[in-house]
Amino acid sequence: MLKITNLHKTFMPGTINEKKALNGLSLTINEGDFVTVIGGNGAGKSTLLNAISGVWKPDEGTIEIDGVDVTNMPEHKRAAFLGRVFQDPMKGTAPDMEIAENLSIADRRGTKRRFRWGCTKADREKYKKLLASLELGLEDRLSSKVGLLSGGQRQAVTLLMATIRKPKILLLDEHTAALDPKTAAKVLEITDKIVNENRLTTLMITHNMRDAISHGNRLIMLHEGRVIIDVAGEEKSRLTVEDLLEMFNKASGDHFSSDRAILS
Repeated sequence: MLKITNLHKTFMPGTINEKKALNGLSLTINEGDFVTVIGGNGAGKSTLLNAISGVWKPDEGTIEIDGVDVTNMPEHKRAAFLGRVFQDPMKGTAPDMEIAENLSIADRRGTKRRFRWGCTKADREKYKKLLASLELGLEDRLSSKVGLLSGGQRQAVTLLMATIRKPKILLLDEHTAALDPKTAAKVLEITDKIVNENRLTTLMITHNMRDAISHGNRLIMLHEGRVIIDVAGEEKSRLTVEDLLEMFNKASGDHFSSDRAILS
């Protein structure tokens, strides 16, 4: 579903602030894989997601989604393949519009528009069922403004918006990092449910090593813009945080630099 080959990206080249964010990164992800992505500060995690999304063009390398080379495809066209949830609960929604209206916009992504009601009675019934599956009581608040929701409720709605059209790839960019632990756990529970029920190919960046181990069927760790650890299946299920840190030290010849990830 996703094939990345020899991807390079350097920001501010030739200056004192030059930063090599991706350094020959290659990665292949099969359809239905749920991959957690972890790494220290500046490892290239968000840069990788921005590369897939088309926020900027790589200096070198190719990106293919479901056999289509999207390396030079503009961001707005590439969006037809992707769903994305950001770290900030304020992103990804229109706060002054109703929950139903936000879902309606997402539901029509990539389709031709015509002059008609933006949210029909049938649409509202559909969205009510989807919201009920979240078990947050939002099915009775279709007319509520999204900006009035809590951070966790808003991230849950954003997850529905990102997956309502069943994207080729779902990108989760530390989507629970701004939430308190209890709310983060609930959003991750909803994430697992949506991803598993729809068999969505997913990349989830997380700063939490325990979450990286306990969610998904595959784990990759980035360091200095490349993949240094790639584990899946039984090997991943047996991992501990201590194992992961030891693997990192051996693979990189360095010590893991994110206290935030370790302490989480």
